[in-house]
Amino acid sequence: MTHPRLPAAERRRQLLDSAVSVFAAAGFHRASMNDVAAAAGVTKPVLYQHFASKHDLYRELLHDVGDQLREQVAKAALDGGLPRRQVEQGFAAYFDWVGTHTEGFAVLFAGETRRDPVFAAEAERVERDIADTIAALIDVEGLGVDQRRLLAFGIVGMAETTARHWLAGETTTGSADLAQQVSALAWAGLRGLRPAT
Repeated sequence: MTHPRLPAAERRRQLLDSAVSVFAAAGFHRASMNDVAAAAGVTKPVLYQHFASKHDLYRELLHDVGDQLREQVAKAALDGGLPRRQVEQGFAAYFDWVGTHTEGFAVLFAGETRRDPVFAAEAERVERDIADTIAALIDVEGLGVDQRRLLAFGIVGMAETTARHWLAGETTTGSADLAQQVSALAWAGLRGLRPAT
């Protein structure tokens, strides 16, 4: 069944939302533009009006999903006020997003994404942007910009790896409790930071 005519921006949003489910289930190589069009309830020519190729669609999907995650984490962390609250809210936003966008997380950090240089660059951009947000919040006297940024990447890696194991069913802990535990671990580490001598 074909969806009614939509304004271009709404149609593009609908196509991206359909594509994330298709790519999360089948992966980039096995999924086809026919699959995405069918999931969206449109013809393939309609899909090609918005995306020139499957590669272009996937690249824009990664950009879109990555921006959603980055913006949610950045907003929550920056709205936190005191440093500890910023850490807690940043992790809460991260795990909340992962829990409600499991397909988006799967697409963004899937092995296929990492094997293609163009796709990997999108995933790395998301990690870099989140790390930059975190680095700006690390306030340790005498700690240089490069050191703060490197430590921020460690925090991003901790969140991503924990999320992978969580989604794999290795714990029954809910997103809020998981965020609290991981943020407590990160905060304890941040509190113990000292400039390198």
